[in-house]
Amino acid sequence: MKSTSALPPLALLVSGCSGAQSVLNAEGHAAIELKALILGIIFVCAVVWLLVTIALVLALVRRRDRNDGAISERKAAAVVSGAVGATVLVITGLTIASFYTTRALSEAPGPELTIDVTAQQWWWRFTYGGSNSADAFATANELHIPVGKVVRLRLRSSDVIHSFWVPSLAGKQDLIPGRENTLTLRAERPGVYRGQCAEFCGLQHSHMALFVIAEAQADYERWAERQRGPVAEPTEAEAVAGKAAFMAKQCAACHTIRGTRASGTTGPDLTHIASRRTIAAGLLENTRGSLAAWIADPQTLKPGTHMPLVPLTSDELRQLAVYMEGLE
Repeated sequence: MKSTSALPPLALLVSGCSGAQSVLNAEGHAAIELKALILGIIFVCAVVWLLVTIALVLALVRRRDRNDGAISERKAAAVVSGAVGATVLVITGLTIASFYTTRALSEAPGPELTIDVTAQQWWWRFTYGGSNSADAFATANELHIPVGKVVRLRLRSSDVIHSFWVPSLAGKQDLIPGRENTLTLRAERPGVYRGQCAEFCGLQHSHMALFVIAEAQADYERWAERQRGPVAEPTEAEAVAGKAAFMAKQCAACHTIRGTRASGTTGPDLTHIASRRTIAAGLLENTRGSLAAWIADPQTLKPGTHMPLVPLTSDELRQLAVYMEGLE
């Protein structure tokens, strides 16, 4: 019984070593380098702890020889000197390891793709192709990158300090108002990697998630081609009515839907919102019911969000949800 009673606490401790957001689940070049450094530091610290514990136990159980006090003092001086020397060696070794890891991260080859990342309370805007390019397009909270390619992120904030962190791919980097920082990603394997704002940025900081979708080059190019295009005109009656409601209720003042007169920049680009996995920065799965709930009362679901409460009839709400669901 005693041996099994320790299993739940042990399971709780190791549960953080894997999963959708773990530095030990390294799948990117930078994350792999950082993981090696972390494990090296843990190993060195474990060895130091073990040696200190052994020395402490030996000192406690060893019988003191009262007749060689002078020798004991010399031994004590030797032990202290040895401990100081070992400490200097350990710290020097860890410093060198940290230096070479940092240099390895900064020596990544030139980027093959550059994406602008803008953090806002409390969501992420990803702009591909540059703001002045005819082929440029923007998405929200979902970053697609090709596997094996070096991707350079240009990080900016439009309000307060945020921090971009996808632990399975790279270390975190702050986004500071009025300043541009950069971060390099290179995913080694396809997958969906969860990220998070890692700098407290206000009431909904914990609900500011993002997802990085790493996919094969051909899949990425097909996705990007779809994202560049405008949405198709709705044909279903409810969707047509939903589009009319979207324009009439001034949703177009805050959001963009390419191919329509909606060209707002305050809120996320909704051109292909139906292709995203979640809405509201990872708060809800992207379903018709979630879309309707979010449109109906965003302040209850995410208090403090900048999306206002828009008065809608039940028919308008349903029609808007149908229209949003069709924006693929």
